[in-house]
Amino acid sequence: MGRKVIEKNMYIEQGYKGNHDSWRYLVGVLLIFVGWQVIGMIPLMVALVVKSIGSGTMPMDIGGMSELLGSNMFLFLMLLSFAFGLLATFITVKFLHKQTIVALTTSRSKIDWKRVFYAFGIWAVITLVILGIDVFLSPADYELNFKLGPFLILCAISIFFIPLQTSFEEYFMRGYLMQGIGLLAGNRWIPLVITSLIFGLLHLFNPEVEKLGYGIMVYYIGTGFFLGIITLMDKGLELAIGFHAANNLLTALLVTADWTAFQTESIYRDVSEPVLGWDVFVPVLVIYPILIYVFSKKYGWSNWKERLSGKVMSKEEFLSLEENGVNL
Repeated sequence: MGRKVIEKNMYIEQGYKGNHDSWRYLVGVLLIFVGWQVIGMIPLMVALVVKSIGSGTMPMDIGGMSELLGSNMFLFLMLLSFAFGLLATFITVKFLHKQTIVALTTSRSKIDWKRVFYAFGIWAVITLVILGIDVFLSPADYELNFKLGPFLILCAISIFFIPLQTSFEEYFMRGYLMQGIGLLAGNRWIPLVITSLIFGLLHLFNPEVEKLGYGIMVYYIGTGFFLGIITLMDKGLELAIGFHAANNLLTALLVTADWTAFQTESIYRDVSEPVLGWDVFVPVLVIYPILIYVFSKKYGWSNWKERLSGKVMSKEEFLSLEENGVNL
């Protein structure tokens, strides 16, 4: 007789493969925050101070900082802080938790890069189609902004640093916090809700919120839930990493506006009057559910209730199953 396969969502339980005391996660969050928002912000702050000496003013808003430093330089220095955050996350996991990066990333034996590129590709295609349709239907809303030299510099900065930025957010939110909160709570729905809300609230001070109002938080929090759901259902971060990288990279390269967090030397500039419209709610209510369905069919997802809201198994049960060679 064949060995019985126990179908469990083992992603959160990967935290058991390292030191998972509650105090370690509290210290870890502090260390990651220092790496990201303190050490990582030093180059940007130094550049702003040096540049402001000549101008006599220190801008505090994204638009002002981008204008003072130049959009490409500002983007580089802003993204650099996320690279420091990612490095701080990896160092914290390796030395404070004694956990491998693979265990933080996925329940599989190794990182599945095909999943990363599949999610990247499918969202890149959807983004290009949606933007193409919108430019065709509303050409007055877009202004051609293409300048070869600055755009090539933007490409170099974006292709290298934006995946680091989005990977940091995924490893910190859907990885480190998802596993830590999940082990503490003993179930899956609490870390899903908390990390999705934190992800949304971290965008609260984006200039988009000031222009469009708090209704846009539906998009940010909804995106957090989407990324959390595909992480738990797929037992790893790969799909979320690929999707997030495509979303931010294509946004930076294709279209910018004076009121967005990414103000870049993109191909198009959105010159329309910012309003909270269908483009905010359609992704959350229509496109994300369709993507979840597509992923579920491709990767054979099942046991939705268990994977999204079931209990996290105990460390003893987890280690026992691993020692007995159960297919997890």
